[in-house]
Amino acid sequence: MGMFTSFDINASGLTAQQYRMDIISENVANANTTRTEDGTPYRRKVVTFEEKESQTPFSRVLNDARDNFSGKGVRVSSVQEDKTSDMKQVYDPSHPDADENGYVTYPNINIVTEMTNLIDASRAYEANATAFTTSKSMAVKGLEMGSNA
Repeated sequence: MGMFTSFDINASGLTAQQYRMDIISENVANANTTRTEDGTPYRRKVVTFEEKESQTPFSRVLNDARDNFSGKGVRVSSVQEDKTSDMKQVYDPSHPDADENGYVTYPNINIVTEMTNLIDASRAYEANATAFTTSKSMAVKGLEMGSNA
């Protein structure tokens, strides 16, 4: 692995986790949005990551693994609406978005889950930042050793 490969890997992790935190923030901000532009309640969004350059044939991956293959970083592969969790139905006949039975459909956002995901993303961001700083320190130390010789 080259010296700058670790910088690329850590930078991709930082970028991906920052984007994940942005999407989580959007979810929290829209926790009570009962009507979006298309007239439906806001739906929670989920970020999916994948390894960079993961579209390689298995034989190449196997050969790279034999040659001490290390990852190329991570990237956001998609942001999808969470269609697996149910929307919340709350009885409030005075709400302008209430249906004929008086129920309002609220987003499928659980604030505790979102805050837990935010802490997870924040810790992953910190880990990438620490790894980046460590890689930078090693590179600087190597340059200092080379200049003293």
